[in-house]
Amino acid sequence: MNAERPNGRGTGDEVADLARRAGQLAGWAARTSFALGRKLPGVETAERGVRQVERQLLAELRRRLDEVDDPYHAALTAASAMNRPAVPGKVEATVTIVPARDNHAEPLRAAMAELLNHSIGFGRDRAREYFYAIILRQLTPDEARILSALSDGSPFPTIDVAERTGLGGAGRLVLRNASTVGKAAGVSLPDQVPGYVTRLIGLGLVDLDEEVPSLETQYEILMTDETVRDAEKHVKRAKFVKRTIHVSRLGAEFWQACDPSFG
Repeated sequence: MNAERPNGRGTGDEVADLARRAGQLAGWAARTSFALGRKLPGVETAERGVRQVERQLLAELRRRLDEVDDPYHAALTAASAMNRPAVPGKVEATVTIVPARDNHAEPLRAAMAELLNHSIGFGRDRAREYFYAIILRQLTPDEARILSALSDGSPFPTIDVAERTGLGGAGRLVLRNASTVGKAAGVSLPDQVPGYVTRLIGLGLVDLDEEVPSLETQYEILMTDETVRDAEKHVKRAKFVKRTIHVSRLGAEFWQACDPSFG
């Protein structure tokens, strides 16, 4: 859709225009051979001016790219502008945001209106791209490395550490989803691997499954992990619940769409 956002900023067309302007400026600087003509009077001053403008354009481009298709940024901006007079000739959103009784903006309603407006012009491919982009923006670099390690479908062991009950069952949980996948992926924060795995499961990119006996050696290695050993100290009698993780169907499709080694 080419309609403007409620805050008056353009969407993809405006970003493309900024990128085009930045590229044209850089190309013009190259064609006029600034680097070869620095000894000419006034050229250094002109070059500094061009580079300053180029930096401003690129900074604006990065800012706009950060905002494009971000319903929450757009909604918050729209909500903050609800009490301002409408701009003549401005294209209004399809879904109208109604202010609260005290005439204050309601960002949650504005965000929902923005999402509903997006849905009107989305086809299947665009909706999938948007969905994947929202997931991608939630991932940390370490989580991306873990997903890469899982992307070939290989299972990795996980262990939960719980308090053993009198009947031998699992009571209070003190550690969830410790795994060797972090070490295999080479993450920067090994102690955060349980949280990373839990988040990836929550995003639907990774599935949790039953224990795999063939991974017994890896389970034994995982039992010596510092995070597991530390959790064990917080219970009187520890019970270890063994499971496995592997990439989910959504995770495989997401990785195929985002894999930087292809495309």
